[in-house]
Amino acid sequence: MDKEKVVILCGGMGTRLKEETVYKPKPLVKVGSLPILWHIMKIYSHFGHNDFILCLGYKGEMIKEFFTNFEDFTRDFTINPKTGKKIHHGRNEMPDWNITLVDTGLDSNTGKRVKKIEKHIDGDNFMVTYGDGVANIDIQKLIDFHKSHQKIATVTSILPPPRWSFLKIDNQNKVQGFNKTDKLPNAWIDGGFFVFKKNIFDYLPENQNLMLEKEPMQKLAEEENLLTYQHQDFWQCMDTYRDMEVLNEMWNKGNAPWKIW
Repeated sequence: MDKEKVVILCGGMGTRLKEETVYKPKPLVKVGSLPILWHIMKIYSHFGHNDFILCLGYKGEMIKEFFTNFEDFTRDFTINPKTGKKIHHGRNEMPDWNITLVDTGLDSNTGKRVKKIEKHIDGDNFMVTYGDGVANIDIQKLIDFHKSHQKIATVTSILPPPRWSFLKIDNQNKVQGFNKTDKLPNAWIDGGFFVFKKNIFDYLPENQNLMLEKEPMQKLAEEENLLTYQHQDFWQCMDTYRDMEVLNEMWNKGNAPWKIW
């Protein structure tokens, strides 16, 4: 049985991470020695999903170059400029992935980007996620959940880690303490890791620059065609420079919960 294809949204400008994205697209910002995009693809690949469609936009040519010259980017090598002979050193860990790279426009919103890859989807279901978020999500359980409810769309919801301490205040405005929890209770948000039936494209009109998360999702919700898979474990996006530091600290200390491979 063919595995569902994985669509990754890689076209945004990443303005909240401009310290890095002025030079490169956000999916190429590194966690450890490799881009966060590679980490995301490794999560899916761990569950046997090796067919990827990358929706490119801002600095998309750099993502094309990365995969075209993947071995050069990930291994040391010796080269003779005259002959062009190149010898790579170290362990060969070339991933067996099929990657379709699609220019979906510089200013396209997420819905338009997904619409532009419609011709590359040939199965009944496919997956979509953002190019800047990792999680220790069980992709097979996510797919099984999606297929079990027979609706058009599944979005993974997560409990985001809080960025602040919360004050405990009584009715006289006296602070009774500080509370820093791991997760915000009952504050589920969109964590990406979508699964769609192919007829999601009916909700994405041609030539309309829609946000996937707005009109299309709202309509699906109103029709009771959108369910959520609740992931209560690790999830982290790379939205800001601080997020990048957090992910790199985890990786460098050997404590990266998303490294399930």
